[in-house]
Amino acid sequence: MSYSMSDLLQLMVSEGASDLHTRVGCSPTIRVHGTLHRVEGPALTPETSEELMRSITSEEHIQAVRERGGADFAFAFGDAARFRVSVMKEKGNFGMVLRQIPSKMLTFEQIGLPESVKELLHKPRGLILVTGPTGSGKTSTLATLLNIVNETREEVHLITIEDPIEVYHKHKKALITQREVHVDVPNFAEALRRALRQDPDMILVGEMRDLETIEAAITAAETGHLVFGTLHTTGAAKTIDRLTNAFPTNQQEMVRIQLSTVLQAVISQILIPRADKPGRVAAFEIMINTPSIAALIRDNKTFRINSDIQTGAKYGMVTLDSWLMDKYVAGLIAREEVINKSQDPTTIMAKLQELDLAQAVDKGKK
Repeated sequence: MSYSMSDLLQLMVSEGASDLHTRVGCSPTIRVHGTLHRVEGPALTPETSEELMRSITSEEHIQAVRERGGADFAFAFGDAARFRVSVMKEKGNFGMVLRQIPSKMLTFEQIGLPESVKELLHKPRGLILVTGPTGSGKTSTLATLLNIVNETREEVHLITIEDPIEVYHKHKKALITQREVHVDVPNFAEALRRALRQDPDMILVGEMRDLETIEAAITAAETGHLVFGTLHTTGAAKTIDRLTNAFPTNQQEMVRIQLSTVLQAVISQILIPRADKPGRVAAFEIMINTPSIAALIRDNKTFRINSDIQTGAKYGMVTLDSWLMDKYVAGLIAREEVINKSQDPTTIMAKLQELDLAQAVDKGKK
């Protein structure tokens, strides 16, 4: 039996798989609702693995893999779906990971974001960060936020800088310019510098992965633009520390002052398997930059940010742990997921025990 890339992609679409892995020595593997499943069939040989790779990869990208060990690009599978592809060399052989990009834009309500986040889209300037580990749904969240802007704000020019472009946005009310790194522009930092001369109102930076890009994003936010960025961090405090620590020690105090004024919000998210039905549900931590939080950033006291988030419900803030507890009480996620994903497991365990006791008392009364 031989595999065809078309059949594997069709399988991903029909099963709702998020990822497809091809590696020499095992059969193709798909990830469905966070769990890996092997496709029935023989293990891939170096020849079959290379054949699958060549069926969707250009010679230019294959050359990049040979020279640099990897290449990233996106492509459309007819009208069925789009995929982000990472081709690599592994033990001398070709391997791939394909991530399915959701073809349908989720609504604000489907993602489950609070209204406080929608309000951020009307800020005239500043930095909004969407953070979380790989595969946590950052792309879907950002696509939804940008789509809301696109559908509601005709006075806005939005520039996106991505590697590669994942979600294509059509011009609706807003004017949208989408630039792809390595295709339209050499790197993120250069694209950001150029963007400032292209009359933008909003800028999306696909990934703030190096000092030059972080510096350019902060400058863009300071000069009167609303900038969206992503980082692979979990939690607001860690995100701010990561941004600050990217700079040399002698610049960090100045960067903290800059961040305290330009940062609007940090939206951290993770995806958790549902307990009530197949699928996953997003859990969020929302930090809105208040004068109190700005002072903590400026004074290098990020370890105290979490307590401000706990008491900041009136500003639209919420901690990850309280979000997890709400989802557990609603029956959406399992108890062990609450404990494993929480930022303060000790406190969460105590709250779960309190909940068990309260439920036991209620049963006794009945």
